[in-house]
Amino acid sequence: MIKLDLQSRTPLYLQMEQQLIDLILLGQLHENDQLPSVRNFARDLGINPNTIQKAYQDLENRGIIYSAAGRGNFVASPSAAGDLKRRECMQTLDGLLGDARRAGVSREEVHAAVDAAYDKPKEGDAQ
Repeated sequence: MIKLDLQSRTPLYLQMEQQLIDLILLGQLHENDQLPSVRNFARDLGINPNTIQKAYQDLENRGIIYSAAGRGNFVASPSAAGDLKRRECMQTLDGLLGDARRAGVSREEVHAAVDAAYDKPKEGDAQ
């Protein structure tokens, strides 16, 4: 389900958050699906439970999951994950386009690159 890269510079809780969001967007986690308990998830991944708790708390604050007292954590509406992912992508794209413009990349080159990227299937894309 979740594979963490212990050598990555990206903090483990952020890796977890991103992978859980991706699982929701790919339809592998559905609305109201229960997530593993903090304790079980930490044991399975071999990491500190505080790392899991931080990821869950961040996801809850962003509306991706919700908690039910005494019952655990559950996936909220998949549209929340999609909305968040779109906002993050557009922010990244805005920064990249600014970099490209400063580097002298023409509008036509950007359009060609976007068209080529959209036509090329990527690993993990929903079919």
